[in-house]
Amino acid sequence: MDAQLVRQKLVDVLGNIQALSGLDCPKLTGTTRPANDLPKFDSKMWPVATGMLATALGITIPNDINIFRVKDTKLATTIDEAVHVVCSLATSPVAVAAE
Repeated sequence: MDAQLVRQKLVDVLGNIQALSGLDCPKLTGTTRPANDLPKFDSKMWPVATGMLATALGITIPNDINIFRVKDTKLATTIDEAVHVVCSLATSPVAVAAE
């Protein structure tokens, strides 16, 4: 899967969530850490954003995958790190085209 496409879709999703929530959205770059840098973007919003991204890309991202935190840590991922996770999933047997 094309990383540039994934990055653009993720930035679009994050911007839309912030706008719909009536919250400010800083400029989103590859080094932005959504879990740290976006107002009120917390663990309740992560699954929503992940689902919206999966839909936008036409793939399934398993519910047990958190693209906004490094696995088994409390470290927030950057947008580029989240893109890498999604691209890895999209090329693995786990990712299935959304119906």
